[in-house]
Amino acid sequence: MGIRIGCIADDFTGATDLANNLVRAGMRVVQLIDVPATGADLAMDADAVVIALKSRTVPAADAVEASLRALAWLRSAGAEQIYFKYCSTFDSTPAGNIGPVTEALMDALGTDFTIATPAFPDNERTVFKGHLFVGDVLLSASGMRHHPLTPMTDPDLVSVLGAQTVRAVGLIDHTVVAGGAEAIRARIDALREEGIGIAIADAVSNDDLVRLGAAVQGLPLVTAGSGLAIGLPANWGVVPSRAAAQLPPPGGHMAVVSGSVSVATNRQVQEFLRSGRPAFSVDPLRIAAGEDVAGQALAFAESNLADGPILIYSTEAPDTIRTVQGRLGAAEAGELVERTLARVAQGLVERGVRRLVVAGGETSGAVVQALGITGLRIGPQIDPGVPWCAAALPDGDTLHITLKSGNFGGPDFFTASFPLLDEEAS
Repeated sequence: MGIRIGCIADDFTGATDLANNLVRAGMRVVQLIDVPATGADLAMDADAVVIALKSRTVPAADAVEASLRALAWLRSAGAEQIYFKYCSTFDSTPAGNIGPVTEALMDALGTDFTIATPAFPDNERTVFKGHLFVGDVLLSASGMRHHPLTPMTDPDLVSVLGAQTVRAVGLIDHTVVAGGAEAIRARIDALREEGIGIAIADAVSNDDLVRLGAAVQGLPLVTAGSGLAIGLPANWGVVPSRAAAQLPPPGGHMAVVSGSVSVATNRQVQEFLRSGRPAFSVDPLRIAAGEDVAGQALAFAESNLADGPILIYSTEAPDTIRTVQGRLGAAEAGELVERTLARVAQGLVERGVRRLVVAGGETSGAVVQALGITGLRIGPQIDPGVPWCAAALPDGDTLHITLKSGNFGGPDFFTASFPLLDEEAS
């Protein structure tokens, strides 16, 4: 059928989140790690291709450059519609990167209009009257207000995005969305006449996302969290199919590597610890002091992998994080942890781990780069937004891996993931 949707994701876990929803809707999906140096043959049997960038928190100019490279590759591969994917909590600062990347893609595609909606109701992210809710509270009252890199203190997405763009930002509100695709298209036409270039779209249910998906058929560019993906495949006559999520059978040791500082991941770490399973804590201050923390973690792993899954984690409460950042600096603390956990992941794979859960967007990016993974085949969903994937290691062996956004997953995610993979393969 060829590549229908070409996706550009601003971090690695967000990429698998998006790919997961496309697979659930019936598309065969390949996720590529950064822009490939080779041609489109990497995705020749895919309906959708997701290019995972590490551009969420880099300088805006760097994010734009990387996104335009991804766009050029996807267009050369024949992608019919482009999807710019960002976080369902709209992670950004007044300088970007959502707005600058969106406008650069619009310019490159020669389009005067697109939509923006981070809504993902399956994960309790909804947009109402242009305001983003996380569960029952506004974004500004959620744990995202404490995010160390992109603290989100304004839930009004028209305001947030408008501060990042040259184009005017408008709203397609819930009353229009409820009216269906024709009503949404009429609103788009009216906004265009008013000189609006980007419109925040309300969505409080999956039905809203399906209506939005039908309405944006034919737009060269859509921008969204992963939720909109459930409404797009039907535009090409694609229907849900279990075959779209098939992966090779799993094997080998099991491990979890967690670098996320989110509230959800903290709960998952605590649940793993309560279960009594083997766990090793990575302390950034000990890394900064020159200790070989990665070596210590791998020595711990060698003694416990046979009784796995094991957990290697650097996930702390907000007060502890602030203390560490105060001593080391936010960027330095994050980089120390990422480098260490990437080295740990390499060592785990060398020691026979073939089922690996990675938590945190920045950590996931560091890990897949350290492992030399260039592409992922997307498999079955574990929790909303988080699938198992299969990657070919440089030695030709298969690694089953999941890249979990810090904000996603239930409290038992780290323990429940592995049995599900075995069930799907049986």
